[in-house]
Amino acid sequence: MRHHALVLALTVVAPGLTVAVASAATPAPAQAPAASSRAAVGTGEPARTGPGAASAQTSARAQAVHTVGGCQVFPADNPWNTRIDDRPVLNRSAKIISRQAAGHPVHLDLGSTEEYYGIPVTVVPEAQATFPPASAWEARTTPTRATRDRCPSSRGAHRGGSTGDPDPSGGDRHVVVVRQGGGCRLIETYKTKRAYDDQGAVVAFKAAAAARWDLDSNALRPKGRTSADAAGLPILPGLLDYDEAASGQITHALRFTLPDARFAYTWPARHCGPRGNTARTLPAYGLRFRLKASVSATRYTGAARAIVRAMKRYGLVYADQGSAMYVTGTSDPRWADALDQFRARPLDGSKFEVVKPFRKIHACG
Repeated sequence: MRHHALVLALTVVAPGLTVAVASAATPAPAQAPAASSRAAVGTGEPARTGPGAASAQTSARAQAVHTVGGCQVFPADNPWNTRIDDRPVLNRSAKIISRQAAGHPVHLDLGSTEEYYGIPVTVVPEAQATFPPASAWEARTTPTRATRDRCPSSRGAHRGGSTGDPDPSGGDRHVVVVRQGGGCRLIETYKTKRAYDDQGAVVAFKAAAAARWDLDSNALRPKGRTSADAAGLPILPGLLDYDEAASGQITHALRFTLPDARFAYTWPARHCGPRGNTARTLPAYGLRFRLKASVSATRYTGAARAIVRAMKRYGLVYADQGSAMYVTGTSDPRWADALDQFRARPLDGSKFEVVKPFRKIHACG
């Protein structure tokens, strides 16, 4: 597992235009959505409807689902889009918090000045030309099923993780693609690089891990299957986006990292943490951390206040090993004020609590 930070940047691409791509930071392979009306491509578990434990009260408070490129980011009853402010606290929450979160303030892991620092999200039309991803190129990495699917992307797609290089040779090199059209799809790859022909033209993409989802479905990946994120979760639905935050309403959970994961996971995650990490004071992938109700959001303004409210209503999803309390988002110069506010009024990890998961924690091994 990588112990880095992860940042993201948003790029909308019209046919033929180049894009910015993935970042140099955090994650390891993993992935997972949840369940809804129909099975998603490349998944191994039938669709099921929403997080069964969600209360009628929570459903009644549902907000509009976040969209990217005109595509809704999963159905309204998807766990990423489900509020948890009325969920009970997990009985060992205090021990989990004290082990890795306490003493570490929330860090907004997003850029305000770096052009390529992040994981750009590329939006392409349904007719976008596709390229065949090659099988995994790192010997120690097992190719996922999705690496055999064609990837719709621009030849000029940059892979992020560098402040000055649009096409870095190192780092996590994530690619996140939203494909528009009848049935929007999400494709995410990890440690991505382009393959060239003798004339220097891009003919394929290579990736250590890849996964795809239908954005109108909650269907899960098969158990134990990884993707571009260590928990087996999609990256896109947990990203902070400036325009959404500036609107005053963030209507989904946020992706975050801690250094060490338990050898376990809980729905909708599908992948275990490192073998041997069996201590119950370590968080399982997929657990939700919620900012305590006693923390006032009124100390913050604008986009920063929207982030605080989202952490109280939707919480943070433990998605990967990385720096403590790093919350990921898109790179945008307009984040400067929110970054300043979180530096001036830090939110320590001790202000959070772990909520009881919707389904039991699956201990691996």
